[in-house]
Amino acid sequence: QAQLVESGGGLVQAGDSLRLSCAASGRTFSFDSMGWFRPAPGKEREFVASIDRNGLMLTYAKFVKGRFTISRDNTKNTVYLQMNRLNAEDTAVYYCARRGYDGSVSAATSYDTWGLGTQVTVSS
Repeated sequence: QAQLVESGGGLVQAGDSLRLSCAASGRTFSFDSMGWFRPAPGKEREFVASIDRNGLMLTYAKFVKGRFTISRDNTKNTVYLQMNRLNAEDTAVYYCARRGYDGSVSAATSYDTWGLGTQVTVSS
């Protein structure tokens, strides 16, 4: 049973940066595509970014607009989300997820394992 633990959230000012981490355990991490999500109005989980198991295929939500970068280190069983030029609209709990089902990488239903999330608060 895979387990995911997010960290790195906090309170920052608009324009600042944060790096979120997601540590995975319980199964071979390098087999899995991973994603980051956050809640949004009208959605339980809004797609932020995803990365395939080799770290070669990266997908981002349009609102990221080049500000965020997803990466992974399979030797550390960890996936990262570097967030730059944060703004108040980025305030949310950010969840890491493992893609366990076929389907769109941007659909929450394609992911079968979720962390408890890490809170990001951006003050304007």
